[in-house]
Order: sequence, then C-alpha cells, then structure tokens
Amino acid sequence: MNEIEQRLAGYRRLIDIARDLASTLDLDVLLNRIILAAVDITGAQAASILLYDDAAHQLHFQVATDIDKPLMRGLVVPLEGSIAGWIVTHRQPVCISNAQEDPRHFRLIAEVTNYATNSLLGVPLITKDKVIGVLEALNKQSGDFTETDENLLSVLGAQAAVAIENTRLFQQSDLIADFVHELRTPLGAITMATHLLPRPEMSHEQLEQTIHSIHDETYRLNTLASSFLDLARLESGRVQFHSRAINLKTLLEECRNVMLSQAAENGIQIKIEIPADLPNLTADRDKLKQLLLNLLSNAVKYNRPNGSVTLKVQATEKEFILSVQDTGIGIPEKALPNLFQKFYRVQDAEGKPSGTGLGLSICKQIVQGHGGRIEVHSKLGEGTTFIVHLPQRFSESASQRVNDSTLIH
Repeated sequence: MNEIEQRLAGYRRLIDIARDLASTLDLDVLLNRIILAAVDITGAQAASILLYDDAAHQLHFQVATDIDKPLMRGLVVPLEGSIAGWIVTHRQPVCISNAQEDPRHFRLIAEVTNYATNSLLGVPLITKDKVIGVLEALNKQSGDFTETDENLLSVLGAQAAVAIENTRLFQQSDLIADFVHELRTPLGAITMATHLLPRPEMSHEQLEQTIHSIHDETYRLNTLASSFLDLARLESGRVQFHSRAINLKTLLEECRNVMLSQAAENGIQIKIEIPADLPNLTADRDKLKQLLLNLLSNAVKYNRPNGSVTLKVQATEKEFILSVQDTGIGIPEKALPNLFQKFYRVQDAEGKPSGTGLGLSICKQIVQGHGGRIEVHSKLGEGTTFIVHLPQRFSESASQRVNDSTLIH
C-alpha cells in the first residue's frame, strides 16, 4: 500500500472512529477509545492523553495504553522542560525519531513508569481556540512516524478535543441539574421554618424544634455541597492521584479512631483484621482514607445497637482486597444495582431516604481512579459487606521514586 492509499484508508478509519467517539458521554470510556484509535491509525505501540490544567499551568497524565494507569494518572508534567509542554505552548504537532536525545524530553517519565519512549508523535488537543491537552502516539512499531501519521493523528486530535469538551460539559450540566433538584428539599424546609419563626402563636417547644430543623437542613446543605464538589472534580477527569507507599495497618487504625466516638454512642465495636506481614500498598493515601471513612461511616450509621464493624485486608499476587463488613440492617436486593448511582438513596425503616446519595458514587470514582473495582454484598437483617479490589502493580521502591521526584506536587 502506497502512502496515498494508506492515507485514504486512514481517513476512512477516522470516519468510523468519529462515530465511535460520538456514541459515549462517559469521559473515561471516551479517553480510552481515543488512545486505542491513536495506536490503530499510527501503528504505535502505545498512546497517552495528557490534560491541561489552565489554572495550575501544568499537564497531567489522564490515560495511557500499555502503561500502568493508576500511577500515570497522578503524574504531573511541567510545561517547561517537556515535549508535551512544548506542544501546548506552541500549539503545534511534534514528531521525534529519538525522544531520548531531544532536550525537551522529560527524563523522569521513564524512571517512574518503567516505559522507555523512543519515537514520539504528539498533537495538541484544541477546541474553540483553547488547548485542553495533548494526544501522543509512542514508539512506532515499524520504521518512523510519517507525515501521513501526523495528519491522521491531527485529525483524530481535533475530533477528540471536541468530544472531550462536549462530554465534560454534558457531565457538568447533568450533575448540576441533579444537584439543583436535590437542593430543593432542604431549601424548602429552611424556607418554611423561617416563615414559622416570627409567628406569635409559636410555643417555646415549637420554636426549638424549628431552630433544630434549620440547623439540620443547613448541615445537610453543607454536606451536599462538599460531596457535590468532590464528585464533580473526580468525574471531570482533572483530579490527580498521587501514589505513594501506604502502611494499611496505620491507615485503618486512623480511620477507626476517627469513628470511635460515633460508634461508641450505640455500643458498636470496630475491629481490624490484617496480616502481620502485609506489604505496603501503592495508592493515593488521602483518597483511600476518604474511601474507607465513607464506607466505615455508613457501616456505623446503619448498624444495630451493640453491633460490630470489621475492617479486613488481604493481599494476593495481583491485588489488595479491602472489605468493610457490618452487622447492620442490610440493604434490599432490589436496591443493590443502584447503590453507586449519583443521588440514589436507600429508604430507611420509616420509608425516608437518608444521606446525600453521593458518598458511594465518590467511592466508586476513587476506586476506578486506582484501576480497581468495588462490589457490595448484603442481606436484609444480616448486614452488608463492601469489598474493594485494588491492583498490586508497583513496588515500594518505584513508589518512593515518585515521592522523591518533582513529578508529584
């Protein structure tokens, strides 16, 4: 196949890819489709997408093929002293036959990812005259990247930029619409309470109840707003995961200590079961703590008086398995498939939904950001167990190099 035939075949492939990109509004799915398409049309070994944070003036890896995603997702790349930064600054494609000899090459990348970049083809992702990131094809499988490869990747980059921005806007508007809907209930309760307060016929007891109601609904609004912001950041794809070695025994004890007073109010015991020789886990410690506290809080909140919560961890050759098991009221089977949906809340014993409906959605985003998965098992009257699977992919020494380098800010 000559170059003209190759280019025509590539453009036909791009038409199919455009349809594929337009068929999803899930950002993670979209980004994975883009990098797979980049590998396909350029004949590269791997591809990656770096998203640009205009406020921080830095790039960070969001998704990559053939490179461990959890570590890459926390990798910050500066504009100065990197090929991707040069692409963003100059808004021009770059084609390099030997990246190791290029002075713009960010040399800590190979050490952190254990992936050597030789040839590289990168294009800016631009939409509405705004650079939102960089699409890179790495290591041409046969020969060097050609002008045809550059043209095809540039067209894909243009399609990808529009698709990414549209998906972000859709997710944002969809989430905001749900958020506004959820605001109506506490705002309505507060509005009604403020109308009742000035009424002269209100007894002292009724006034206290009304003030208590305002306090509860204000607290709910604050919790809802904080959870909404957390979820919005996670779903936008802009959150960075900072990986480092974590002593899980220490982390679990910290989480238990946070919940001890709340658990003690109902006589609930919190137990930790962890092997003495458990290795360290490489993950984002702050986000993992947020995940565990969320699950532990639910386990305490929906438990029985004098019940128990058990935190367990075990490690296999491929993954860490963390579980939070309670002896609580359990969850109806029909509710289980919907638990991780935004704003979905299980009704309590009185038939009223409780919580913000965002906590488990946040948990799912955190787990997926680490390349893992979360599942739930429950039976009414017997309790609930949440199980988190996190990949065992990095050694402590590799994680320490990440911490000691200037990559993670």
